[in-house]
Amino acid sequence: MKFLDEAKVYIRSGDGGAGAVSFRREKFIEFGGPDGGDGGRGGDVWVEAVNGLNTLIDFRFQQHFKASTGVHGMGRNRTGANGSDVTLKVPVGTQIFEEDNETLIIDLTKEGQRFRLGKGGNGGFGNTHFKSATNQAPNWANPGLEGEEKTIWLRLKLIADAGLVGLPNAGKSTFLASVTRARPKIANYPFTTLHPNLGVATIDGREFVLADIPGLIEGAHEGVGIGDRFLGHVERTRVLLHLVSAVEEKVGHAYKTVKTELEAYGGGLIDKPVIVALSQIDVLDEKDLKKKAKELEKASGQVPYLISAVTNKGMTEVLRALRDVIVEASGNNETALPDRSTPIEEDFVEDDDE
Repeated sequence: MKFLDEAKVYIRSGDGGAGAVSFRREKFIEFGGPDGGDGGRGGDVWVEAVNGLNTLIDFRFQQHFKASTGVHGMGRNRTGANGSDVTLKVPVGTQIFEEDNETLIIDLTKEGQRFRLGKGGNGGFGNTHFKSATNQAPNWANPGLEGEEKTIWLRLKLIADAGLVGLPNAGKSTFLASVTRARPKIANYPFTTLHPNLGVATIDGREFVLADIPGLIEGAHEGVGIGDRFLGHVERTRVLLHLVSAVEEKVGHAYKTVKTELEAYGGGLIDKPVIVALSQIDVLDEKDLKKKAKELEKASGQVPYLISAVTNKGMTEVLRALRDVIVEASGNNETALPDRSTPIEEDFVEDDDE
């Protein structure tokens, strides 16, 4: 399934049915009179957040949604049927914007949440409605009211507990694949990941959702590379895991590059709790590892976790750190980073068999 996180669609609610002009004429009934029924109400246009979707790809193939018109009124005081509603089913986390793509209409953050985007027009009154003591035989009726029409934007921001950020080839997709059942594309070239991937990680019996997004490079907020638009998918996370590859010649500069892009993007990302990890440590010897870990600690202001998704080294510890922040944020609506005040030397312990 292809990934699409933004779509432009046209919606129109149904017109109301017209009222009927009719007069009662039956054998053996001395006095007739008006008996035109009212028109039915036009259908509404709704949007609903549903489970099982994580892309807006369906709206690439259908961009127009129209509810049906109410049925016209009929004689014998018969009211027309209401028009059928139309419901746009979208993933949880979808935001609906006006045509200017800036004015937010609704943010659908919970499964089953519904919102009426367009109200159907009311049906017109039949001539029975206009009967009075001074007008016993009105010969007119109201037309139905027109429905509403507008163009809207759908923008998806995935719902995840933790987000992975870093430069291209920082090991984000490999990390996701090693701790979840997700199978993102992994290759040794920049921008292997072109769209977000979600996976469910489990540690000590607790599950949480991880979001992997395309890598950021210097100038991404100005459109360099593939830009920074995908950062919207980690806006809702409780914590960010910032991966810096041990392959980078200057890990401190790599960290600051991504941090600058997060700050330039906005959206509150720079204020989120961040756990820093030096990834792909299996490619370094102990001396170089300690040197780069110290450099990253100086740049980030915290002791980084030392991890390798290939050898599974340090993975349990960093998952527990993510879990702790998520659990605390869920319980107290506050976020706090785990204590990383231990010396860097204690994070790297040689295996006994080496």
